[in-house]
Amino acid sequence: MTSIDTKIRVNERIRAREIRVIDEEGGQLGIMTPAAALALALEKGLDLVEVSPASAPPVCRILDYGKYLYQQNKKQHDAKKKQKQIQVKEVKFRPKTEEHDYQFKKKHIVRFLEDGDKVKATIMFRGREMAHPDYGRRILERLKVELVETAMVEADARMEGRFLFMILAAKKS
Repeated sequence: MTSIDTKIRVNERIRAREIRVIDEEGGQLGIMTPAAALALALEKGLDLVEVSPASAPPVCRILDYGKYLYQQNKKQHDAKKKQKQIQVKEVKFRPKTEEHDYQFKKKHIVRFLEDGDKVKATIMFRGREMAHPDYGRRILERLKVELVETAMVEADARMEGRFLFMILAAKKS
């Protein structure tokens, strides 16, 4: 035994007066004292592990603790492997973005959405452009209308400092 998980008690760490014991095949051996159950486990060359401390009486299982930890780690690793990390990609516009640049950036947004990522469309204002945030809102509204079939708006247009942004996510098909 290398490290002992804080939630799981093994062998001598079990403090209950009576425990329900389950053998390595899953059969119930009944309720007994921890000393008797530990003697039974050591006789088989295995460990006594408390698997359900909240029940009355606590449930302990006779098993190979090292193998048990290995299987738990493997389950956690497999669960992580199946998760999809969603990234937020940012596409920046300016209030005076020309048509070709707008179309080019819109294609990038569509590609990011098809890959399963979220997109943060940002309008950057500089200097006197701050006096006309409506130019930026027009760009974001146009983007929202043109991408209505592929994207849904997760966070509507919002101004923070000199940035106006909107977050888009792919529509579920």
